[in-house]
Amino acid sequence: MAQSSVSSVQDLLLLAIQEQASDIHLSLGHPPVLRIAGSLVPLVKYPVFERESLQETIFQLLDEPKKERLAKDLGIDFSYEFNEEARFRVNVFFQRGVLSAVLRLIPAKIRNLEELSLPPILHEFAKATQGFVLITGPSGHGKSTTLAAIIDEINRTRGTHIITIEDPIEYVFQDDKALVDQREVNQDTHSFASALRATFRQDPDVIMVGEMRDPETISTAITAAETGHLVFATLHTNSAAQTIHRIVDSFPADQQSQVRAQLSGSLLGVVSQRLIPRLQGGLVPAVEIMFNNAAVANLIRENKIHELPLVIETSAERGMMSLNRALSNLVKTREISLEHALSFSLNPSELRALTR
Repeated sequence: MAQSSVSSVQDLLLLAIQEQASDIHLSLGHPPVLRIAGSLVPLVKYPVFERESLQETIFQLLDEPKKERLAKDLGIDFSYEFNEEARFRVNVFFQRGVLSAVLRLIPAKIRNLEELSLPPILHEFAKATQGFVLITGPSGHGKSTTLAAIIDEINRTRGTHIITIEDPIEYVFQDDKALVDQREVNQDTHSFASALRATFRQDPDVIMVGEMRDPETISTAITAAETGHLVFATLHTNSAAQTIHRIVDSFPADQQSQVRAQLSGSLLGVVSQRLIPRLQGGLVPAVEIMFNNAAVANLIRENKIHELPLVIETSAERGMMSLNRALSNLVKTREISLEHALSFSLNPSELRALTR
């Protein structure tokens, strides 16, 4: 069935907002598909996309420069503003020679930590003035949203200069007590690394790096944290220990001991989160929290990273929380099912013992 796409994109974006979808998928041979509370929901009232109607629909999101970039790079990331109600982070790509797109909904309002059901201890990161904070977890599990909540808390409470480097810009911060400059890769700068190097000449207090993709970006971020800045970044890792491994392993072997020494001194903490389906509907975060203290710094320096989970588990009084402990608490308070908790746990047998 052929499909006119003239009004469909606007209608579709509005529907995604109304249904509180996290993502929209546009793909050949399917109607539009929404991800709602973690599950894919096909919109069967829409016709199935054919090649022509799919391209016509996706091209509504692209201006001429973006079409040129897509033709050159065969894939493009950008943000799309919709009626001041929301923004969408858009990825357009080819699969088997046909255009496809995924749109991630970014609400216009930046929610605070309480509204996101995140642990109050995370306010400590917003109070810090120097150091390196990593927000980690799988793709689509709320890293950017958590980061935005912390950055906006700083924006609302302190007269600081905040620079964000993103690809693309997701949440838009309205200057409050802080001065916020947001730079978008491919629009305002050529790369994360070059933008991060430039921050040293831009008098920042707080730097947010949307993603650390290469050793140069990681190295510059650590140096910025060492030299008196508060630096936030995200990584696609599953735990605090895996995060430290990923950072160290991205460098050649002869540089790794130096990186461990730098990290042990500059790291403030690692937050690793998952969004778990709630029994009452929607999603709730389960969060592993590691703060850097003398024990943690020592293990990083001495390359005993495998011992970090034990320190996290035995440091609850200092605000640390293991992922299994967080999952166990959510099961005990009947927020999530044990089945879902086990599917997200990195150590299911330990979690079973905790929930008995």
